[in-house]
Amino acid sequence: MENRTRQWAHIMLDKQQRDVHIESKKRTIDRTMQFWMRCMSIYASYKVCQIRVQFVSDKQEQDRIWEEQHESAAEKVYALCTDLGGFFLKSAQVLAKPDLVPAAWVKKLVVLCDDAPPTPFETVQGIVEAELGNPINALFERFDQKPLGCASIAQVHRARLKGRSTDVAVKVQHPGAEELMMTDISNQKTFGAFLQRFDVKFDLVSAVDELEQQVHHEFDFLREAKSMDRIAVTLSKENRGSPPIQVPRPVPGFVTRKVLVMDFVEGIPILRIADEMIKRGINPHGSVANHAKRSILKDITAAYGQMILRDGFFQADPHPGNILVKSNGKVALLDYGQVKELPNELRLAFARLILGMSSHDPKRIELAFGDLGIEISKLSMIGEGSIKDLATIMFDTKLPGGLTVVNPFADDSLLKQISVPKFPRDLFFLLRTIHILRGISMGMGISYSVADEWKKLADEALKAANQISTGKLFPS
Repeated sequence: MENRTRQWAHIMLDKQQRDVHIESKKRTIDRTMQFWMRCMSIYASYKVCQIRVQFVSDKQEQDRIWEEQHESAAEKVYALCTDLGGFFLKSAQVLAKPDLVPAAWVKKLVVLCDDAPPTPFETVQGIVEAELGNPINALFERFDQKPLGCASIAQVHRARLKGRSTDVAVKVQHPGAEELMMTDISNQKTFGAFLQRFDVKFDLVSAVDELEQQVHHEFDFLREAKSMDRIAVTLSKENRGSPPIQVPRPVPGFVTRKVLVMDFVEGIPILRIADEMIKRGINPHGSVANHAKRSILKDITAAYGQMILRDGFFQADPHPGNILVKSNGKVALLDYGQVKELPNELRLAFARLILGMSSHDPKRIELAFGDLGIEISKLSMIGEGSIKDLATIMFDTKLPGGLTVVNPFADDSLLKQISVPKFPRDLFFLLRTIHILRGISMGMGISYSVADEWKKLADEALKAANQISTGKLFPS
């Protein structure tokens, strides 16, 4: 009877997957056309706005025109992401940061982080039963049909395995999602090459190449489970059993490439803690709230500093939906589909960059850039202050000179004055992780510098490798 059930589940799943594949082929052409028509419309509207403001002398009127443009563009980008879904929801996660895009964009895009359309429960049940080899009611005491959250690659259901006293989270992959996401990435790579040629003097193509590889990895939940275990064990060992963050653990025997059963973690998404404080009668802008926020950021920063500088292996997607604050104030970090392992030479070169940034030493920063393989044009023309600012904009959570937004299209942007024609793809997720942490800190109203926070860890990493901060090796 059990074998018949498994065979029937596989037959039904195969049929569903064939139907999904045929439908995906039809959608691929349509979404490619939709992407290019919409993106070029948004891009053209910004170029027209740039021309318009050149004929306006009043600064307030210029600001009004730009704000009107941002509002209009935000509506179009939101519509693009909601209509097409897939990888565009991940793009929304990257863009919806107050330091990177206009406030109008952030306001519209931030709600898209976990707003993908869900896969019907009948399909979810078929995937779970085919992957785990048994009917759901034979494995689970309870399995909530409504997902807790639904992202571009998978959705998560709360459940309880038979014989367990605590709940689990069941992550189930959307059928057909991988093919659509690869199409989206291909389109965005081409658009990135276009922007790189005409507007943003930064190696965007290498960044999208790295993202493409990582997205492939995200569809392998066996790999994700191993990553969770590695990070959990490493952080526990380095902190004598008291890691700064909680990492959920996979349940042995209940992990396949498309289904991942893991510990369920109860908590509040980090950017909603202000609302929770108000419910509890705490002023979210008062000293008690600020102390709590700083404590939370300190734990997250310590965890990432240890992952990056000690082990070189880190969770590379700390967007607000993946960071929960538990009732005891401790932080839990979810979702290990995107992880990155830095080559050892890059890990140590980044440690040297951190020391150069924390000591405000432009020469050490320049040497570290060279060690990292980052090429900068017109370096001799921009001056010491500019290279320090560039390093801070790229690799720190505290922006230089009182900046609150980095706009690569602005006339006074550093990336207009210089260019970064080569940016190693291995560094993309490091840069992205730091930028997401910056967005979280700004969203919480707390200003802090990871360069300062990680100075000690960077020094320890170099000493452990028998190196000095200039990049020269001592004899072993």
